[in-house]
Formats: sequence, structure tokens, C-alpha cells
Amino acid sequence: MRKFLKISICTLATVILIFAVTEASIIIFGIFSKPKKSDCIIVLGCAVYGDFPSPFFRERLNRAFELYKKGYARYIIVCGAKGPGENISEAEAGKRYLVERGVLPELILKEDKSFSTYENLLYSKRIMNKKGFKSAIIVSNMFHLRRASLIAKKLKMNASFSGVYVKQYLHEEYYGFVRESVAVWYEILKTLTSF
Repeated sequence: MRKFLKISICTLATVILIFAVTEASIIIFGIFSKPKKSDCIIVLGCAVYGDFPSPFFRERLNRAFELYKKGYARYIIVCGAKGPGENISEAEAGKRYLVERGVLPELILKEDKSFSTYENLLYSKRIMNKKGFKSAIIVSNMFHLRRASLIAKKLKMNASFSGVYVKQYLHEEYYGFVRESVAVWYEILKTLTSF
């Protein structure tokens, strides 16, 4: 019984340590990621409420617009297919929002086939290849960037990152950071088992 208890405690301690280290890497990556001048900005997809970007998606689009205005990139790729409860694709909602802010429609490229972060980046990479783009700034919530970086590396994308943190939605942000610990390990294990 004591041996079982000792093994259980050691296992639990190991799991907690792995979670803590993973969580720290997610937070540090999100905070210290800085954008570099690139050929395009990729805005990772997020929920749309009817025809309008959700608060998280809106903040991602605002960051992309800010980077665009500062001259970090000429083109913006907006990602995301049409999901349940959405009247239009996430990419279309993102494009409309950016056009309203003053971005020329021809400078916004829609990636409207994807249903996951991996597909966001895979299909965006295809757009980049078609357009001859060599580099990108990937924009998402801070908690999302570490996993996005693993996928970008897997896809051999030359990418820098810029993250947003939406203070008005602290509960959702905290949940995102916790959930991403599992998602990061899922991505790592998926990559390891693909070799």
C-alpha cells in the first residue's frame, strides 16, 4: 500500500511539474513574442457572432490593423471557415471588419476553408506560396501563440508572432492559458508520432 501511495505521489508531482513548465513556456512565449517586418500578417480564426467578429477575434483584427498601419506588412491573411451559428465565414467577417477600418480589399486575402489552428496555418502557407510571400507575422491571443509556433515550425514557415490579451474577458483568457497546456502537448505528441 505504501509503495502504491509513493508511486501515486511521484506520478502526481511529475504531472504537476510538467503542467507548470508547459504553462510557464506558454506565458513567456506570449509575453515576449515580437513581430518582425514581413510579407504578410496572418490573423488566426476565431468565433463570429452572426456576421460580426467575437471580442477575441476583433482584438486579433485590431492588432493586425495596427501592425499594417505601422508598415510591418502590406498584406493581411484572415483565416477561418463558416462554423455553427455563423452567418458568414470567419475570414469574410475579418475582411469586412478590416475594410471598414480602411484596409484596401485587394490587400486582404481570405483563407476560408480551415476549421483548426493547424488548417489556418497550412492553408495560409499555401496562399503565401502562391503569392511568393516568404515571411509572416502570426496574430492571435497570447495563450495561443506557443502552439501556433510549433505548427508554424512543422510547416517550415518563417514567422514571427504578436499576441493580444483581452482584459475584459479574464475568465476566458485564464481558461485559454490552462487549456493550451494540454493542446501544446497534444501538438508535440502528434509531431513525434508522425516521424
